[in-house]
Amino acid sequence: MQFIGKIVGFILGYQIFHGLFGGLLGAFIGHLADKKLYELGSVRSSIFGKNLTRQLLFTKTTFAVLGHIAKAKGRVTEADIELARALMARLKLDSATQKMAQNAFSLGKDADFPLRQVIQEFREACGQRADLLRFFVEVQMQAALQDGELDANEQRILFAIAETMGMSRFQFEQMLSMIIAAQQFRAGGFYQQHTGGYQQSQGGYGNYQQPAKPSIDAAYTVLGVTAQDDQNTVKRAYRKLMNEHHPDKLAAKGLPDEMMELAKEKAQQIQSAYDLICKVKGWK
Repeated sequence: MQFIGKIVGFILGYQIFHGLFGGLLGAFIGHLADKKLYELGSVRSSIFGKNLTRQLLFTKTTFAVLGHIAKAKGRVTEADIELARALMARLKLDSATQKMAQNAFSLGKDADFPLRQVIQEFREACGQRADLLRFFVEVQMQAALQDGELDANEQRILFAIAETMGMSRFQFEQMLSMIIAAQQFRAGGFYQQHTGGYQQSQGGYGNYQQPAKPSIDAAYTVLGVTAQDDQNTVKRAYRKLMNEHHPDKLAAKGLPDEMMELAKEKAQQIQSAYDLICKVKGWK
């Protein structure tokens, strides 16, 4: 319950300072207390154990689901393992955290891995914070796309994750399109480099090839807008996405320090897409 501090703070502030201003001041102090207690609080998982920090649960869940997605195509290849190792290197995990991530990845490969249970527990541990949960789904989508294709089984697992998070099919498809488009604005990262665009086939997306340079159509898709939208509409979409992906805000809600680089990269993709639209449109 992340509002007790606010209520107690308001009551004490109102009584001490004898007025509404004192109550509001107390509520603000209570809000800071609620935030700190949330950050320091421990959570539990039926899969990963109890007395975990939210940051640790985020990392464990991330790599377990990555292992589950890698297994979706039938077997985990050496290329899948190398991509997981590349992500660990990208996140600059220390040896202990790497070992933990490897164990979680292996756990996710089990045939009886309870995906929906793991995601539901993760969602509850995060206090159902929409922006943090959204970022988690985006990380999984990016990871599934890193080998250059997305088959029907991978797409099914990704939708199961999104659905358990409370997303509709429309929201899922929109997010996936935005993630695919955002690849064109990636300055670097652990993902393999390709040349061209995603083609959907047999219920999935196959043969991803990244264009030589970002397109204006991709920029619109990244922001979830169209070429017909006016400047105010585009700006509102841009600001909303930047607010949802602000690294400091995500960190305060449980994003591990190791994931900050990915959050910064995502924010840069959004910024680059917006800058391209403004340039093409001649907007200041």
